[in-house]
Amino acid sequence: MSISASSLSRADAARVDSLVSLIADAGRVAVLTGAGCSTRSGIPDYRDRDGEWKRTPPIRFQRFVESTLARKRYWARSMVGWTLVRGASPSEAHLSLAALEAKGRTTGLITQNVDGLHQKAGHRAVNDLHGRIDRVCCLGCGETSARTAFQQRLESLNPSFRDLSASFAPDGDADLTDLDFESFEVPACEACGEVLKPDVVFFGESVPSDRVAQAMAAIDEADALLTVGTSLMVWSGYRFVKRAAKVGIPVASVTLGRTRADEEIDLKVDAECGAVLAALVERL
Repeated sequence: MSISASSLSRADAARVDSLVSLIADAGRVAVLTGAGCSTRSGIPDYRDRDGEWKRTPPIRFQRFVESTLARKRYWARSMVGWTLVRGASPSEAHLSLAALEAKGRTTGLITQNVDGLHQKAGHRAVNDLHGRIDRVCCLGCGETSARTAFQQRLESLNPSFRDLSASFAPDGDADLTDLDFESFEVPACEACGEVLKPDVVFFGESVPSDRVAQAMAAIDEADALLTVGTSLMVWSGYRFVKRAAKVGIPVASVTLGRTRADEEIDLKVDAECGAVLAALVERL
């Protein structure tokens, strides 16, 4: 890895010393990651340093289901934004966490991200808590398929949208504005003709219970919880800090800015997570 402890400030290096000691003493850790892991891969995040929304919150599940126009708008933007996710490469944070796993230091990795970059980095035991945006699922029959094939269908039906450029947004979105989304065609499920959505958990949906149970088990088996690149502002991630407290293991956080759990975290490193994790792996 190209980033080492020498790239950190003196204060951050001291916190890394404490983090190395915590992980070394703990033995094995459960890892929870968020959008901060992927920003260095070019994928924008939703929140600022204070944990506030930088932009309009993402579409809610009920609106996607109930509004044909909302679905057209979502898929038009996603058709353009998907190119960023498809071509993204793992960051130093992804690579460092894969190396931590290879050292036998993890009980599992729980990610709130949907970009699949942990797997691209070589990480094996990944719990995609919120699903994967490289898959599409049918709300009727439940069949899943590859996003690549669906993208080809979208582009074939909507050639006038295919070459549009826009600024990229989180989770494969793109800022397309002032367009006639009514004309955008969204293909239906080829198996049953019902509505297709990305195979991700939208706001207003519940995380599948088996994924939550798997994540809780990883924490129960761990000696510490390491949260990386997440503000923990939504319950979906914050609950795992609560679980760590319940089973009596320490929590360390590596992220930029405020988190919802600042008063509950045992050790916090307020710095770019790639540099910190690279330094951590070097030292273990």
